[in-house]
Amino acid sequence: METGIRVLLLTVTLAALSGCASVRNWYHHRSEVRAARAEAREEAEAARNEPPQDENAPPRVVEPEVARRKIKVPKIHASNIELGLHYGALSIEDFGTNPSYGVSAAYHVTEDFFFLAETGRSTAGRTSFETLGGNIQLLTRAERHFTYYDLTLGYNFLPGEAFIGRGLALTSAFYLLGGLGATDFAGDKKFTLNFGAGYRVLPADWLAVHITVQDRVFRSDLLGVAKLTNNFEARIGTTVFF
Repeated sequence: METGIRVLLLTVTLAALSGCASVRNWYHHRSEVRAARAEAREEAEAARNEPPQDENAPPRVVEPEVARRKIKVPKIHASNIELGLHYGALSIEDFGTNPSYGVSAAYHVTEDFFFLAETGRSTAGRTSFETLGGNIQLLTRAERHFTYYDLTLGYNFLPGEAFIGRGLALTSAFYLLGGLGATDFAGDKKFTLNFGAGYRVLPADWLAVHITVQDRVFRSDLLGVAKLTNNFEARIGTTVFF
């Protein structure tokens, strides 16, 4: 009797445990089904909200999300003004070749063109007539001062670089000059035309070295015959950019 009751209780217990496991599996399956249906409804709703795509439209380009780096642009100072000194030799027609010196100021309008204002002075020597005539003096000491004032247009026609060895290159340029001005000589002020050429090299971005040759032409009747005189000057100078 007792053995039968034990068998019956054991059978009921096993059946109950098996039923609980089935219930749990069934409940878990129903939860997964509900989640899948909810996800499908969300996808269908998103698809309905998207605008219709034209078949002929080009494919949409996906822009990469790149973090932009802030770049600080340096402020470059435009050094257009050039001031300098020069020294050389001036050949005054009929009066020999003598040292000359002066100052200059330039304004660079573009990379090719610039305006140059300059003044310089030299002292004329003795003419051959004075030398052969002994004590004859055509000019006083003050009248022998040769002073010029020029306003010139310059053109950089061959910009390039000057190479010193293999590891050093300096910015350089050949330029042409042409302008007008006045010359104070022999107690008279004369209208003057000037033209010439030069070569500029920059050891630094603020410093330049110039080699220049110019001819200053004016009419003179100092020796009794009116003629155009050519007065050549060769000089070297340094300038500073501002």
